[in-house]
Amino acid sequence: MEIRARAKINLTLDVIGRRPDGYHDLASVMQEIDLADTLVMEPAEEISLVVDPPVVTAGADNLILRAARLLREYGRVREGAAIRLTKRIPVGAGLGGGSADAAAALQGLNELWGLGLEPGMLKELGAGLGSDIPFCLTGGTALVTGRGEVVEPLTPLPVMDLVLVRPPFKVSTAAIYRLWDERGLAGGAATAAMLEAVTRGDWRRVASCLANDLEAVTCNLHPEVFAIKRGLAGALAVLMSGSGPTVFSLWPEVQPAVLSRLFPSYQVMFTRTAVEEPG
Repeated sequence: MEIRARAKINLTLDVIGRRPDGYHDLASVMQEIDLADTLVMEPAEEISLVVDPPVVTAGADNLILRAARLLREYGRVREGAAIRLTKRIPVGAGLGGGSADAAAALQGLNELWGLGLEPGMLKELGAGLGSDIPFCLTGGTALVTGRGEVVEPLTPLPVMDLVLVRPPFKVSTAAIYRLWDERGLAGGAATAAMLEAVTRGDWRRVASCLANDLEAVTCNLHPEVFAIKRGLAGALAVLMSGSGPTVFSLWPEVQPAVLSRLFPSYQVMFTRTAVEEPG
């Protein structure tokens, strides 16, 4: 069995405030994109994982293995699975790669083991592993609230060309939120306007509503992110995704050769938004 694990971008990210459990309440419009890892799963006696290339650990803490163990325990499954992950989504890039992989594992193993669990149950299980997993199980365009566990599918946006630029370093999501708290910053309210723009299905309106409360924190820590935004000034819109450091840009017409020359030491990825019907 082969399943794709698609990355995400945040069209908005409003930080509402810190919760008693240490997480943060958010309001975000998330968009699934075509950049994807691939998981291949085969029946086996035990659960095992191989990562190609080995850019993340295949040890017990890997989200795929944690998702597999959780699902096997919940479903009282005796068999295992041999899982091979082909990694294309950059690690620690604000694109939800680890969450996408865990979501794909839950979906694939639910089918491989014949459990027949409904999507809502998979989302409930996934929410305990990572805040972005419920969205990754939903896909398309969606409003995400709470700490990420509440996902409301929205009318899918038309397909749009994207250029992603990732500098050669990772950003710790926990560290960025910690800095947010230490500085006593107030969250924005961009998501309400974005919801109206999404309803109209107009990318130009969407572009005018892009906002990310964490961007200023990450740019202050890593000025390279702001420099990337300046370098992408010809785009319809530019924004950092999640806690960063990847910056995405919307383009009516992409010129790969020109953009690649602008960032010779950075990873430049050309992709598109992905469409999933709500439901």
